[in-house]
Amino acid sequence: MTAIPLEHVHVAPDDAPENAPAVFILHGRGADEEDLLPVARHLPDALHVISLRAPDPLQGGYTWYELDLSGGGLESSQPDAADFRRALDLVSESVAAATEAYDLDPDRIGLLGFSQGAITSLSLVLEEPTRYAWVVALHGYLADAHADLDPDDIEGKPVFVGAGAGDRVIPESRSTAAADRFDDLGAAVTRGSYPGGHGIGQQELRDVVSFVESRLA
Repeated sequence: MTAIPLEHVHVAPDDAPENAPAVFILHGRGADEEDLLPVARHLPDALHVISLRAPDPLQGGYTWYELDLSGGGLESSQPDAADFRRALDLVSESVAAATEAYDLDPDRIGLLGFSQGAITSLSLVLEEPTRYAWVVALHGYLADAHADLDPDDIEGKPVFVGAGAGDRVIPESRSTAAADRFDDLGAAVTRGSYPGGHGIGQQELRDVVSFVESRLA
């Protein structure tokens, strides 16, 4: 089996054929690869689920990168540039390796990220739009380092952006700005605003499941 750089959990569908579709799950800061599995269990049974663990330990969990707080507090933070680059490369390498190792369909690979995982996912789809068929970004934002990217092949790309109206960690306005940018680039953006804070509520989960189901229909 091809070595996969990041630790992960792989949940295969029953009787999965070769070249089955897959979703790569990217957790938030301080969590781990088990954190979003309850969300993944609601996704279509046809999907391989590969939930990746971030590379660096943090407070009993893991983080994708350290934060640059020079612009103010947590609510206005940006990824540390060097850490972010390393995280993006590790995820990209892990997606490529897992696609080969688990006989995934390279044309039906999705990303689902929360918080830091959402920030990472949005940057990845801008860097490699042909690799990812769709992306779900929950309670994240578009990093400044990628805000001006204008890649080919992003037009029509299905992108779901979810935000919490009461989110004090990543304010809704930052998620809205990310959705606006993807709109400007011509992506097929689905937006969701939810009354809770920095977490995934039941209505948000239902909307995510509906979005992913429509990608596989």
